[in-house]
Amino acid sequence: MNTLEPAYPNKLKLSKIVRGQNPRRFFDPKKHEEMVVSIRLRGLIQPPLLRPTPGGADVFELVVGERRYNASLEAFGLEGEIPVIIRDMTDQEALEAAIAENDDRDDPSETEQADAAVRYLAACHGDRAEAARRLGWSRLKLDRRLTLAELAEPVKTALDERRIKIGHAELLAAVPADKQVKALETILDAGLDVAKTRELLMRVTQALAYACFDKTECTTCPFNSGTQRALFETHVDAGHCTNPTCFQLKTEAAETILFEEEERVAKAARAAATATVDPSDGDEQDGPDEEIDVDHADDADDTLPSADETIGPRASVPSIAATPAGSAPPAQKPTVTAESIARRTADLREATWRTALARALASNPSHAHITILVAAMSGTLSQIKADTLTSRAGLLVGATFPDLDYGAQIATIQGLPDRQAQIVLAVIGAAYAKDVVTFGHVADLAKAFEVDLRDSWKVDQAFLDRYTKEELKFIARECGLVAHMGQKAFAKRLAGKKSDLITSMLNAIGFDWSGRLPSAMTLDCTYGPPPGPAAPRDQLPVADLAA
Repeated sequence: MNTLEPAYPNKLKLSKIVRGQNPRRFFDPKKHEEMVVSIRLRGLIQPPLLRPTPGGADVFELVVGERRYNASLEAFGLEGEIPVIIRDMTDQEALEAAIAENDDRDDPSETEQADAAVRYLAACHGDRAEAARRLGWSRLKLDRRLTLAELAEPVKTALDERRIKIGHAELLAAVPADKQVKALETILDAGLDVAKTRELLMRVTQALAYACFDKTECTTCPFNSGTQRALFETHVDAGHCTNPTCFQLKTEAAETILFEEEERVAKAARAAATATVDPSDGDEQDGPDEEIDVDHADDADDTLPSADETIGPRASVPSIAATPAGSAPPAQKPTVTAESIARRTADLREATWRTALARALASNPSHAHITILVAAMSGTLSQIKADTLTSRAGLLVGATFPDLDYGAQIATIQGLPDRQAQIVLAVIGAAYAKDVVTFGHVADLAKAFEVDLRDSWKVDQAFLDRYTKEELKFIARECGLVAHMGQKAFAKRLAGKKSDLITSMLNAIGFDWSGRLPSAMTLDCTYGPPPGPAAPRDQLPVADLAA
């Protein structure tokens, strides 16, 4: 036997009606007064839609018709009675009915639609495509409304009350929430139209093209004006950052890393100046032990290390120090290996990897968070120098932060927006990469996070100047330059001055050093070839192809 549906009344006292989750935010006062007058004269003609409440059989929740309910309440009071339509509805059905009713009005508010879109997306478990389908909206409209949902409440209210236009709201949506209210005050006080507002925002944004930090994270950032350009007709020019605090923090971190890198490189250069001096560094020709018979270049090339000697796996170098002067017997030259070259470039190698890791952590809060946890649990977090972070606390957290007492500092950190807190974590991780005493920790972190030095480092004259001709020959061979130039052509260069050899190595026609990482600069002393498929090692050299 079928269960009969309960018989609901078609009239109710207003005291028996409670407000529901209507997405409508704004009710025009003038239209409200007009409706009150109309209801007093003619009564309520179109009944509102209600549904039973779980808590009581004689109390019903308003689904559609809140403006009519408000006007009736003012016209008749709580004991007034109005016609109603009551239906059993789930939460989802009630939400759909309320949104549909608001969309059918001739003056729907964009912020009302935005709030409804948030609720609808939650009901669809975050599936934007499904939410758009159920709403009957395009995906672009849904994305636009969800972006407007991030507006600060005063901005939403100003748009609801039509004190600003939708163009103003679209521009303000690209500004961090804590800056929107101040910008709104400026717009209202100065009576700025949309065009003037756009000009104002253009003056306070930063062009990402001139940023000195890694912009990988910026490509998906909501404060990248390119994101707004894809959504709204009114937007700041593409390629601009509309979050000046974040831009400044990242710039400060990048500039600090660069400054410390320059300091480390300068220190490495000073250390190299006191190391063993290459007897062929001068402009004179090489002595007998460097002499190469150009007519027998193939024989001479037999002294070059083989591919197996240079490219095979090697053990890591736990401690690399400058080779003491005079350590090799004068009558016998030491054997050149990746490890021996690495010992000659220890300071540069370590400084370069520290900088690469610091940059990687500064642009990835998740990896920085892991680094901080590992450092804390291993007892090495305290190796971060105190002034590394305290000197930047005013910029990272707030100008008054250093002067606050400890309790107030706790409250300030608790109140940090998630994005700013992530930046602070990233800076702490970068500071650890620079200050941790043991380089092995830097190497382990770089491996764990797959930091690729080839993305930020390139063989240059300062690097090659450090080495003897034998070492330069080793580097040229493992990096593929000997195969590229041809053995005879390279042997001729090797027979000349060291300065000319380096010039020819750096300017070899058709050879690009980018992406080639000599074994002396890698973490495991194994040559790092350019990304992508490597050229066959037995291919004809360029010199032979041109002959």
